Amino acid sequence: MSTQSSVFFFLICLHFLQLVTFSHCYVPIKKPIIQYPCRPPNHNSYPFCNISLPLKTRAQSLISLLTLDEKIQQLSNNASAIPRLGISSYEWWSESLHGIAANGPGISFNGTIKSATSFPQVILTASAFNRSLWAAVASAIAVEAMAMHNWGQAGLTYWAPNINIFRDPRWGRGQETPGEDPMVASAFAVEYVRAFQGQYHRTDARKGRYKYGLQRRVLRDDNGDRLMLSACCKHFTAYDLEKWGQFTRYNFNAVSLAVSILGYGSGYGRHVSSTLQKLHTSGYITSDCDAVATIYEDQKYTKTPEDAVAAALRAGTDINCGTYMSRHMKSAIDQGKVLEEDIDRALLNLFSVQLRLGLFDGEPESNPFRKLGPQDVCTSEHRKLALEAARQGIVLLKNEQKFLPLDKRIISSLAIIGPLANSTNLGGGYTGVPCNPTSILEGLKEYVNNIYHAAGCQDVPCNSSADFAEAVSVAKQAEYVVIVVGLDLSQETEDHDRYSLLLPGHQKELVIAVATVSRKPLILVLTGGGPIDVSFAVGDPRIGSILWIGYPGESGGTALSEIIFGHYNPGW
Repeated sequence: MSTQSSVFFFLICLHFLQLVTFSHCYVPIKKPIIQYPCRPPNHNSYPFCNISLPLKTRAQSLISLLTLDEKIQQLSNNASAIPRLGISSYEWWSESLHGIAANGPGISFNGTIKSATSFPQVILTASAFNRSLWAAVASAIAVEAMAMHNWGQAGLTYWAPNINIFRDPRWGRGQETPGEDPMVASAFAVEYVRAFQGQYHRTDARKGRYKYGLQRRVLRDDNGDRLMLSACCKHFTAYDLEKWGQFTRYNFNAVSLAVSILGYGSGYGRHVSSTLQKLHTSGYITSDCDAVATIYEDQKYTKTPEDAVAAALRAGTDINCGTYMSRHMKSAIDQGKVLEEDIDRALLNLFSVQLRLGLFDGEPESNPFRKLGPQDVCTSEHRKLALEAARQGIVLLKNEQKFLPLDKRIISSLAIIGPLANSTNLGGGYTGVPCNPTSILEGLKEYVNNIYHAAGCQDVPCNSSADFAEAVSVAKQAEYVVIVVGLDLSQETEDHDRYSLLLPGHQKELVIAVATVSRKPLILVLTGGGPIDVSFAVGDPRIGSILWIGYPGESGGTALSEIIFGHYNPGW
């Protein structure tokens, strides 16, 4: 998530040497030393370090050792260190919506691991309607997240998946969700969370296809389930507006039928406390970034900052993404608006999650997750999975007279046109650094030797038709034409909603201009996470096929090419 978002998140809970090749030499890369709590010889004798004790007992023991000021400093996503107890600072905010993302401060691509597998954006993966695929993707992301954590480049707590319902087709963040169906969204969330937190998949090739299955990979002991990683579902409910006209997510009155939810939407109801408390079970609740400050500063729901942090804490919030609670909680206590036992309740949830993640277990040799490293990131298996997810999610919307697939054996030439035709930036929001991104142009070059390319528009907004002439010229030269239009993050993203469901700018005119001169019906490819009105193309015989590819991730160019040339049969 970014420094701003909508409503509160809820968690569903529920020193080896690596050899890297440079030319013909093997250069050893030493694993960085991570300062875990409970390190011998000075900090491993506390009761909270005793792995034979129940998790709750260990958490309560840790809380009892803290001063009030130390407790307050744990109520932020960037929890402060407690040097006297050997506890390092901890960053709760990492992102993994469809791969390890660079958005949260808990992630860094500046270490040994320079990239991570970029899977298709959620709206496309969800379109496969394949539960085992969803779980397989989440498992692969988890392996890479754990590998990056072990090398000091990521945390253990991730704010994904996005479980909001895609209610408004103009919403800029609808791409991050499984769509408008609550049942699909809930099924996706269950598969993602269970797999991400401790299950994994194995794949085996069978007739060129992948068969997915799940296998338990959860550490267990007498104290209950241990977690590989922690997933946090956002943003619960009542969030489908970024910025539209005079309305923003910070002041829009998002009133739900059943209960108003604390967050950027100003409808904050009296029932929220009991609702959030029911979700605690075995997890934690975090505010969205700066959301606690918004209660007072933007929504004017409370009269003072102290009232705002007290309301958030009483409603069930355990940590504030930001520093508002840590800055105003002491004065709220001094004014009698917060009790120390309220803070202890939040800390019990937070430390319980960290204990389940093994953060206070020292460096036990028996933990298999600590062995993951650079060799487990951007693997061929994960990249094949990213390709399979794109294949299964792409949708064939039109195919007049079985125009597709094309036969590469008889094609003399092909033109690829559009502002995203040669782009490798096909991941959508919350993308990190892809392993090996492939553009649509690169994918098609694997099938056709004689290929032409023109952008047609300088960018996706396509505010000028100045480059149409080149696109028309290229279309005239080729036997077949593929034209790629639609949306990118300039049209839909966090803090930016759409004003129209039509193709941006002059894109429709570009499609018509190219279709008019194309020797054969053209193939129209649509990018983006939100709906697009292309009714003009449905009955036009000059447009033989329409494919929606969403934001297909790093393997999108390959997946689309395989579909166009019949190596994979897309869904209808």
